[in-house]
Amino acid sequence: MTQKELIIKHLNETRRRSIILWSGLPEAFYNWKPDPDAMTAIEMIRHVLQADYGWNMIINKEDMSNYHTPWEGRPFGSVEKEIAFAEPYRQKFLDSAGKFSEEELSGTIIIHPGNGAEKLLGDYLLRIAYHESVHAGQFLYCLRAMGVERPFIWD
Repeated sequence: MTQKELIIKHLNETRRRSIILWSGLPEAFYNWKPDPDAMTAIEMIRHVLQADYGWNMIINKEDMSNYHTPWEGRPFGSVEKEIAFAEPYRQKFLDSAGKFSEEELSGTIIIHPGNGAEKLLGDYLLRIAYHESVHAGQFLYCLRAMGVERPFIWD
């Protein structure tokens, strides 16, 4: 398996497990948050979903100086509706990630606009999956704090 194939597989597997988690959130808990400064459960889901839009711009080295997402001003929907709305942006991101050659993955420098950190493209793509994984861990903890049964994601 190539580096590119492994990265795409990892991104897809991470999202598959996130969707299992998110699907276990009862609608009554969409606006639950662990403290006043935290995101609500549905905001965390949207945060992860809409990140693909920005990641795609970053890996394609697009100008982000006037960054706006298609989610701006959009009311929150059900978990299913949030996932469905995000799907075309997820696919565009995956298509972009899959177009890079092995040489580009190992030799292209990506500069994250938020902190100026420089990473190789392949490493940056893996860190994108890590970002989602961190939120999955937070989400598991939130489900526990809500007293909601946590979906099994370890298969």
